[in-house]
Amino acid sequence: MWYAYETNGRSGELFELSRKSIVTTVVNYSHSDSIEQEAASEISENRPPPEWPTAGAIEFKGISLRYRPGLPNVLHNISLSINGGEKIGIVGRTGAGKSSITLALLRIVEFVGTIAIDGVDVSKIGLQDLRTKVAIIPQDPTIFSGTIRTALDPFSLYDDARLWDALRRSFLVEGSSTDRITLETLIEAEGSNLSVGQRSLLSLARALVRDNRVVILDEATASVDLETDQKIQHTIQTEFKGKTLICIAHRLRTILTYDRILVLDSGSIVEFDTPLALYRNEKGAFRSLCDQSNIAEKRLRNFRCLQGI
Repeated sequence: MWYAYETNGRSGELFELSRKSIVTTVVNYSHSDSIEQEAASEISENRPPPEWPTAGAIEFKGISLRYRPGLPNVLHNISLSINGGEKIGIVGRTGAGKSSITLALLRIVEFVGTIAIDGVDVSKIGLQDLRTKVAIIPQDPTIFSGTIRTALDPFSLYDDARLWDALRRSFLVEGSSTDRITLETLIEAEGSNLSVGQRSLLSLARALVRDNRVVILDEATASVDLETDQKIQHTIQTEFKGKTLICIAHRLRTILTYDRILVLDSGSIVEFDTPLALYRNEKGAFRSLCDQSNIAEKRLRNFRCLQGI
């Protein structure tokens, strides 16, 4: 089963959430006797301000989550605070609970506890009001047939200049090649005429168009080539400054320049600190992951210096 949600909260334009990392951990609800309906799209008496969120600060308090009654929790009493504009990397072995954090934040699966964005309890507002304010760049985005324009802006909310700007900033369009992608370039079913890299960059461009304060990257570079990976990392460093970024990654080097790193194990927080502080804990979980990836402190420092950090 694929978990999907309405990318703009107003239609059935579905977006697959990390096929490899989420689907393998979510119980197939077709095996359940009853399927709970999602919460309301809008709650008229409790709508956040139109400009919300302005800072993108996120607070998790006592979050526990299970995929259905009778199953064990996959998150256990998670509490942490993320400052507005911080870049947070989430690491951990398979089954650690990395993707479950995003499922909770987007209310794909309901949870026990409280998640607040800029002080607004996300469980008290409609799903549309929540999900239109959080951009997600998944590993394998599902793209429906249409054009580049409709993929970026299915409801014609933005002008051409903004769409072209996003294409250039995401490196989906470069130079002046006569065979370059345009807004009217046709997209076949499931984006089959686009490469894996182009689909990832299109997903990135869509996030740039929406310009949300909170962005989730769910293994966004796990299946792309090195060149595309470098383009994505450059865009993240330059175009998402001031945004709150949460990145789920298997490759440590993609998050070494982030402000803090959250290490999960079996649904619990093991460590949460800056990359250097975690590295210097010789018996820590992050240090162990670095050692396995042959990342020494000098390399970590050099990598951050190259990024101007």
